[in-house]
This record gives sequence, structure tokens and C-alpha cells, in this order.
Amino acid sequence: MIELKNLEKTYRTSKGSVTAIKDINITINDGEIFGIIGLSGAGKSTLVRCINYLERPTSGQVIIDGKELGSLKTKELLKTRQNIGMVFQGFNLLAQRNVIKNICYPLEIAGMKKSDAVKRAESLLELVGLSDKAKAYPSQLSGGQKQRVAIARAIVNEPAMILADEPTGALDTKTSAEIMELFKRLNKEGKTVVIVTHDPKVAEQCSRVIEVSDGKII
Repeated sequence: MIELKNLEKTYRTSKGSVTAIKDINITINDGEIFGIIGLSGAGKSTLVRCINYLERPTSGQVIIDGKELGSLKTKELLKTRQNIGMVFQGFNLLAQRNVIKNICYPLEIAGMKKSDAVKRAESLLELVGLSDKAKAYPSQLSGGQKQRVAIARAIVNEPAMILADEPTGALDTKTSAEIMELFKRLNKEGKTVVIVTHDPKVAEQCSRVIEVSDGKII
């Protein structure tokens, strides 16, 4: 379960303070596909990045499975993050690594034996329908294929939760639908999925949705 209590994030700039989100109170239950919808600049991305402390909130609490992230030491926070996969609109693949090595990267960081990491990565490539692209590089892939690789990398540590920040934003309608089907399949396997989107068609496929405007839930 994810609980956000009185969450606020304020950025300090040379022109003063900018509050990106404020007064956010949400409970996301295990097993949901939870949607966060809003226009560009509404605060959606800041909100989802606060959930796993990629952005540290200015105030308020993020509680995941009973653990308040702000109270955790660095090592404990990193361990907790391993249970939260993150998918970005821009894919964030490593250009100098082929597909299989991109997927293996989080396992390398975790210290897994190389042969075991490759075996797990290969099974995930099959899951996302890209078994034939193991040796390809990101520059050789379409946008939809890159996003499938990014999703495989996000779940390689077998997280219980997946946070997806505009995962279909750079994709055409058909490819977007295919990516959403993949998320729904992962959800049926027991993963909690949180999706940030500006697309009503994507939001319609979520089990529950909040709308954000000017940093607040409306």
C-alpha cells in the first residue's frame, strides 16, 4: 500500500519559490492500476517522483507498506526502492549498451551473478515480446520497442510496484494500446501500477483515477 499524507514539494529558484504539489493525500491499494491525469505542468511528474523519493518532498509523508520513506537511512531507502520499478516517458535506456545489457543493469548494481542476470533478462524479453532484439541497441529500436525494454528493466528486480511517468506520451495510438495491455498483464500478475498521463484514453483503463491541476487534486 502507498500512502501520501499532506505531501508538498517546493522548488527554490533564482526568482523565488515554486510549489509544484501541495495538500496531496492519497491511498493507493495493492493490486490497483492507479491513474494520475492532468495537463502539462500540473504537477503529475513531481508527484509520482516523490512516491519513490527521486524527488524528496518538502513536507508531508510517503508511507509504503508501513515504512515512512523520510525516516529511512540511505541504505534502507535504496533497498525499499528496489521494490518500486520506474518507467519514464523518455525511456532512459543506456545508448552504449544493447538491450539485454540494459535490462541486466539493475541486477549488476544489486550484485547478481552475470549468468543469472542474463537468464532473468531473457525471460523478461520474452514477456515483453522482444526475444529477437536481445543484441540490438536502443538506436535500432522503435519507440514502442524502447518502452518495452524500459518496462522489462523496471521489473527485472521483481518489484511489487511500478511507477510509470507518461509511458505512452511519445507513442502512437496503436503502440500506446499495446503498452497499456502489457501494464494490465503485469497488474493481473499482482503488481500495483501507478500511471501518470495526460491522455483520457489511458486514464479510462485505470481502476481509479485522480486529476491534478496547479499541484492539487481536483
